[in-house]
Amino acid sequence: MVVRDARAYLVRIATRQALDRMRTLARRREEYVGEWLPEPLLTNPDVAEDVELAESVPIAMPTVLETFRPTERAVLVLHEVFDVSHDEIAEAVGESSAAVRQIAHRAREHVAARRPRMVVTRAEQQRVEDRFLAALTAGCVQGLMDALAPDVVVVADSGDLAPAARRPVAGRKRVPPRCPTSRSWRPGVEITTPLTNGAVAARIHPGGEFDTAITFVVEDGCITRTYAMRNPHELGRLDAVAELRR
Repeated sequence: MVVRDARAYLVRIATRQALDRMRTLARRREEYVGEWLPEPLLTNPDVAEDVELAESVPIAMPTVLETFRPTERAVLVLHEVFDVSHDEIAEAVGESSAAVRQIAHRAREHVAARRPRMVVTRAEQQRVEDRFLAALTAGCVQGLMDALAPDVVVVADSGDLAPAARRPVAGRKRVPPRCPTSRSWRPGVEITTPLTNGAVAARIHPGGEFDTAITFVVEDGCITRTYAMRNPHELGRLDAVAELRR
């Protein structure tokens, strides 16, 4: 076989392999117990300097992508992150260029609808998160309520291997008694705040053992959404900084 355009050939092969993999994982997740969240990654500050990476690596973005069909996700990532043309994507996914353009348009609209209303600085996010962690560690319910938005949503993934709510918990009045990490918070617990998926996060080490990673979405000085990873099989990538590049 003669390859006339090596780049187009590699895009097509890699995309089709990825589509097959995504379809396989989708079937497996139909049997997954509770909520599923993307694997958290330990990242360095340089990620924030790349606009595309900064928007695509936070936990909230992969979670939105999980609601897409495999073809929709492939189109969005190839065009928005890797700047692959619609014509090349069409050949890779087996669709017409017109169909790919329409898929990309719908996907962008869906992402925009789920994107936080405003961008906050890392310092602001850190300030709100510190207030939340201090209140939760001290067992101060009022302080905890003040740090959370009235319509806050808490999502936890334990893979049925650790205590956690199996469905998202909505509303700050429901969060304290059903906090997905409630069993981790006790005197002497170690808390660190590394950059995870490009944003400030919290790592919980009860009794010296790492068992929870939490990332936050902050808007208007309050936490509007939290993602808690408690599945021990999904925490291994937080032991070393992930090398992310486009």
